[in-house]
Amino acid sequence: MILREALPVRAVDPDVIAKARELNRILISLNGDFSDIVANPPEKYNGMMSFQLHNRPELIPQLQERLKSLLTLHPDQEYYKGKLFIIEAHRIRIRH
Repeated sequence: MILREALPVRAVDPDVIAKARELNRILISLNGDFSDIVANPPEKYNGMMSFQLHNRPELIPQLQERLKSLLTLHPDQEYYKGKLFIIEAHRIRIRH
């Protein structure tokens, strides 16, 4: 499900996170705010993924490939529960 199907485009972060939890979904975002584990402790969520673009949209294809590889390696949604995946062009960091 795409967020726009469930919430207004300008929904605030707490509403976005609440909707992902309500729908039992992994949140995938370009918003770096979601990678703050103090504000958003990963153990409270069904999984969060934060793409790190660093104002470089040309990295999107590389980030998509990293995500595709991760999902292929771990297709079970349970693997992502309680974890934050910070997806960068050269690596994926996992925070618990």
